[in-house]
Amino acid sequence: MMNSYIVFFDGICNLCNSWVKFIIKYDKKNRFKFASLQSEIGQNFLNERNLSSHSFDSIILYQPNSAYFLKSDAVLQIFKLLGFPFSILSIFYIFPSFIRDKLYSLIAKNRYKFFGKSESCMMPNPEWKDKFLTN
Repeated sequence: MMNSYIVFFDGICNLCNSWVKFIIKYDKKNRFKFASLQSEIGQNFLNERNLSSHSFDSIILYQPNSAYFLKSDAVLQIFKLLGFPFSILSIFYIFPSFIRDKLYSLIAKNRYKFFGKSESCMMPNPEWKDKFLTN
């Protein structure tokens, strides 16, 4: 999985599921794999890093054996990795993370109210099955 990244996301959040579909659509270099934060893999990741295993209010981008990014840093890194034209959005790094994360947290706090949620985690369609990590 060299040059691969894992995107951990809230599996019941409609906004998060739409974001995963967006990444898959534009992931021309096949760099991204996905796992819900509620999954065993997601829970293990959170526990190993002493992150909350009950609050799923951040998307997490993980580069194995290197680094992980939370909230707005994760989103901007994903845009950067998707390449042009999305990489242009990395201009938002000019704003300090505490400002970007404040906006991110506002959206995350209201994501179910604005976008709804599913009763269970998204099941990938068969053509995407290899993009999702399972236990």
